[in-house]
Amino acid sequence: MQTAPEEISARVSVIVPHYHDLPALGLCLSALGRQTYPHPFEIVVADNASPEGREAVAAAIAGRAKLVVVEERGAGPARNGGVAAASGGLLAFTDCDCVPEPDWLSRGLAALERGDLVGGRMTVLLEEAGRPRPAEAFEAVFAFDNERYIREMGFSVTANLFCRKAVFEKVGGFRVGMSEDLEWCQRAGAAGYRIVYEPLAVVGHPARRTWEELRAKWRRLSAETFALTADRPMGSLRWFLRSLLLPVSAVAHTPKVLASPALTSWPQRLGALGVLYRLRFWRLGDALGLLASGGRR
Repeated sequence: MQTAPEEISARVSVIVPHYHDLPALGLCLSALGRQTYPHPFEIVVADNASPEGREAVAAAIAGRAKLVVVEERGAGPARNGGVAAASGGLLAFTDCDCVPEPDWLSRGLAALERGDLVGGRMTVLLEEAGRPRPAEAFEAVFAFDNERYIREMGFSVTANLFCRKAVFEKVGGFRVGMSEDLEWCQRAGAAGYRIVYEPLAVVGHPARRTWEELRAKWRRLSAETFALTADRPMGSLRWFLRSLLLPVSAVAHTPKVLASPALTSWPQRLGALGVLYRLRFWRLGDALGLLASGGRR
């Protein structure tokens, strides 16, 4: 039986959560508009009640996507709301501050033939190519190692994740107050679904440019990871021991900075090393503070 055009367009939905970053959202939608995928697909922008208001978000979208407003705070609830509004049987997740490469959608969807979940390769985008600030140099070496996340930890970042909608519905939605990508993918794995890595499905993510941006990122990640760890058997003890190893891990990772092809000069390497040691000692204090307060900030 011949498939109607509207049925073809409903096969794939790209879910883009958004909060208070209209310029980045515009760049993301432009990149999605350059996809080489040969069939129509829908884009669902799940706005997390941005302060600009619905009309401003709709103006930035300019007809390029379906808009749904999700009042419950958090990227997880926003993604869940986007899925609920999606008509496609195949789902592709990215973030509003990301720039998918033109064949991202084609490559990621094709890889679903090999697995139930697909995670693609992440690249770090610099504000000025070849001249990274120290925080950017650190991110260029360490941020978004999605291949390692998939192969060693069984999860993909939600900035570059594909699955069938039926799988998503069986696993259930993303949760709040924890590393939702890690928790969701590991929940899917426990249900018997297999994740695979597709290096040709590429998404770029801007590097954090300053110490303040980097600290804010790790403040959030530490709280989310603590929420996942604390309730497990011996979770508090494991968290304490792992926290004590953070400064030691900076020493272990020093050769990675020195050998990284992402950095091309000694000032870049020294800048990245300075951020590495500063961040690991800061994370030690933050982690112990979380333990002492039971996860309360």
